[in-house]
Amino acid sequence: MSSLESLDNTSIDKMMQKAVKFHGHSCPGLAIGLVASKIALEYSERSKDEELVAIVENDACGVDAIQALTGCTYGKGNLIHKDYGKSVYTFYYRDSGNALRLSLKPEVFSSEDNDSLKRDELRDKVRNGTAIENELAEHKKLREEHTKAILATGKELFNIKKIEMAPPEMARFFDNILCAKCGEPVMETRVREKDGKKFCIPCFNELKLS
Repeated sequence: MSSLESLDNTSIDKMMQKAVKFHGHSCPGLAIGLVASKIALEYSERSKDEELVAIVENDACGVDAIQALTGCTYGKGNLIHKDYGKSVYTFYYRDSGNALRLSLKPEVFSSEDNDSLKRDELRDKVRNGTAIENELAEHKKLREEHTKAILATGKELFNIKKIEMAPPEMARFFDNILCAKCGEPVMETRVREKDGKKFCIPCFNELKLS
């Protein structure tokens, strides 16, 4: 299957609406996360607890789609962020012990076609505030077209590989310790010690600088 043909357009729209409601707007990055989520959910239902674990290697828009659609979230502890800046998403299924690694193919954002070059040019203008009205409209149009193209491409966005890995650690609960300087509670695993006293990280860093 080289596309999301197992989902009709209504289902795709509903998934996108849910992701947009969480993220705030529609964009190509969100569509990438939607496709990754759809692939992950072919082997599991939406995670109510920690049945499914997502390990993401970036903090871009697609991660919001994964949180909204798969039930893998920071708060539940079944979304693990590795700050590698890579468009790689690994899903671990606790029931089976299987894991699936999705790596975005380079050509998704590295195309040299005119639309891609124009999109990049307009994106830069929008970001630095120099885009005029018609450029803003064209940027929006090209972004919407790119988003639709990503959804239509489906599984072919990714290199998909089953891998073996150790089960991710289950979410743990920790006690809070009062910082010796500011008096605010801080998770015990984030406490820093100096001269027999325990500090939160910001206060500890201030002590190092003083």
